[in-house]
Formats: sequence, structure tokens, C-alpha cells
Amino acid sequence: MRRFLKDAGVHAEIAPDGFTEGGFVLSIGGAEQSHVNLAHPEEVFYEYLRRIANVADVVAAPGAPVTAVHLGAGALTLARYVAATRPGSAQTAVELERELPGFVLDALPLPAGADVRVVVGDARAALPDVVAPGSADLVVLDVFSGRDAPPHLTEPSFYAEVARVVAPTGVLAVNVGDDPGLSFFAGQALALRSVFADVWCLAEQRLLTGRYPGNLVLVAGRRPLPRGWAGSLDAAGPHPASVLDGLGLEEFLGRLR
Repeated sequence: MRRFLKDAGVHAEIAPDGFTEGGFVLSIGGAEQSHVNLAHPEEVFYEYLRRIANVADVVAAPGAPVTAVHLGAGALTLARYVAATRPGSAQTAVELERELPGFVLDALPLPAGADVRVVVGDARAALPDVVAPGSADLVVLDVFSGRDAPPHLTEPSFYAEVARVVAPTGVLAVNVGDDPGLSFFAGQALALRSVFADVWCLAEQRLLTGRYPGNLVLVAGRRPLPRGWAGSLDAAGPHPASVLDGLGLEEFLGRLR
């Protein structure tokens, strides 16, 4: 399936992944953007999304419903994952490209029983209206990569607005794509650290050399993140995995300067 996205001025395409039964890839402008396994939504293919899914696994007791907000909808991969692993969860996805959600959902319906509301709009502008203050167990920010980042979604003031909707024991998970040197990542980590009480990093080990491009995940909480999460997230992979707690991230940022 293919559709021209007027706002973005590019085509979106959904095609079988060629490897798994029920697996599909969403591409936008010729670049792969999301992967969905309709037969098994609990399986997450892309590494950085799998790391965020692992965070979703620990934010509450196994199987318990959560309140989740996804800033950047894509093919709703993580919303499908939460719906499958935490039945009864109330979720909202915010997507700027107005034609994309309908195109995705026509081709790739949500799992039966999934409670996912899709809102078309800017992530920052929509945030106060999609979730009550202090009620989100999980907020996922996945709308940018490096120099393509919308500036208003990279500022400490935006992260302060996100912090206001995160529950006391909830988290914000941010996908940060960056080039070698990781200067953009470092700036985003510092911005989060200026707002949240605790910020961790999840990444493939080689990315922490600073010599390769890739996606790193920042996890931020209004309170210190539970120490037990480190072992769980490290074991969950994908491997080779690294989990930097608050102190580890501070030391890593020092090496990047």
C-alpha cells in the first residue's frame, strides 16, 4: 500500500517485511520508519524500540494496565506492544502528519481490545490536552533524529512540560538518534538532567564509544529510578546491551566533552 502525505510532501508505503508471517514495514520518503508484526505485536524488531518496550515492562507489575502517551505515532508499534502485554491500558498517540494514522490503521489494524486514541497535532501543543497532570506511567518521545529534531521538542522547557504529566513513579523514554561524536545526544541528556531527578541511558555497547551513528534511549524519572531495573534492562537486551544509571551517564557525558 502507498499513499502520498501532503503535509510532508513524501510517500508512505507499507509492505511485507519478507521475513516473518504477519510482519510489515512502514517507510516514509523511502526510509524505513517502523516495523509491525500483526500476528505477534509483543515482538518488537527494531533494537531501540525493543529497549523502550523493556522499559514498558518494568514501569508497573507484569500485565498491569498503564496510562501511556506516545509522542510520535509511526505505525503504533509500541502502542500495540503495550496493548498486548498490558491489557486494559489507556493509551494516546500524537502524530503531526494528519494522513498517516488513517493510512496505517487501514492497512495494519490494532489488536482486538486495544484502547489507543490517536490525536493529530504537534506533540508539545497537544500534550496538556491528552493526559491529566501526574497521570502518565509511560511517555515515549520518538519524533526526531539529530539535526532533524524540531527545536521546540529539544528544550528543557518542553521536558519540564512532559515532567508535569508523568506520574510520580512513571518515566519518560526518549529515542535519540545521533551521528558519531554524539553531541546532540549529550545535549538532550543534559536537558533531561536539568528537569528530572534521575536519567539513565540504554544503548548498544558500541554506540558508547562515540564512534558510530545510531539510536540511544534516555529514560527519565521524577524520582530516582529503581535500582533493580538495571539488572532487568541489561538482561532483556538486545545484546550486546549497556545500561548506564544516573552516575554512569554522568561519567559518559564527561568523556564526550
